[in-house]
Amino acid sequence: MIGRLQGLLAEKNPPQVLVDCQGVGYEVDVPMSTFYNLPGLGEKVTLLTHFVVREDAQLLYGFGTHEERDTFRQLVKISGVGPRIALAVLSGMGVADLAQAVTLQEAGRLVKVPGIGKKTAERLLLELKGKLGADMGARASVSSESQADILQALLALGYNDKEAAAALKALPADVGVSDGIKLALKSLAR
Repeated sequence: MIGRLQGLLAEKNPPQVLVDCQGVGYEVDVPMSTFYNLPGLGEKVTLLTHFVVREDAQLLYGFGTHEERDTFRQLVKISGVGPRIALAVLSGMGVADLAQAVTLQEAGRLVKVPGIGKKTAERLLLELKGKLGADMGARASVSSESQADILQALLALGYNDKEAAAALKALPADVGVSDGIKLALKSLAR
């Protein structure tokens, strides 16, 4: 298995790059989050990879971070989610955003990714719950279970992520769910 490539970046054609490793060129498909962080042509690049062997092709997928590769591997384990959809998910939202969507069970954020329908989004949320390594990182922005419940309630009421997060920051840390929702709604009504 090919786990990492290190060489010179020879070509960039989104979402594919060509990495020249001592005279051998490897075509690697990368998510857009990795693509935007690549160096210029002719410069040294290191990509963590995931190698897929199918009956009709051998495909190499590259990632800039361990988190991206681990998330990709979690995604392709899910029934009905292949490498192309997994790349689309990682291109459409970062690992932290995906972890937050899974933690808060927000199918609406996943449906915004091209190629993800409502049923696929719900399956992703169900399968990734508790498995996503960055899941704990998303909880850092939501300090308690009650705040997570308040945030989910505000999103269900139609407020966007930015408005709900701003209202949540204004709340005392030890507020209960019902009082927190009332206080958040009052601050949003202003």
